[in-house]
Amino acid sequence: MKKKREFQSSELVKSFAKIHGFEEKLLAFEVKDFLHEYLSDALFSEIESVNLNKKILEIKIKSPLLKNDFRMRKTFFLTKFKEKFGAENFNDLQIL
Repeated sequence: MKKKREFQSSELVKSFAKIHGFEEKLLAFEVKDFLHEYLSDALFSEIESVNLNKKILEIKIKSPLLKNDFRMRKTFFLTKFKEKFGAENFNDLQIL
């Protein structure tokens, strides 16, 4: 359960992001945090960056093996992200 102060801080950051137009970057950070929780530390260390550009989530992965695994399970991950963060935020997932 979140502490009251954490919730207020989170709302403040979201409001600031909306005003200054970097909501997509904030959502990309949330996706990256989700991947950190979902994957082991060794696998997560292979993720170079996570970006959201015009509702296309771009995940840059160093390891060819992990990159291939993400590409094979693209639909699974896209569905997972849509469930967690809202379907209106994502149209596609690109593994780079």
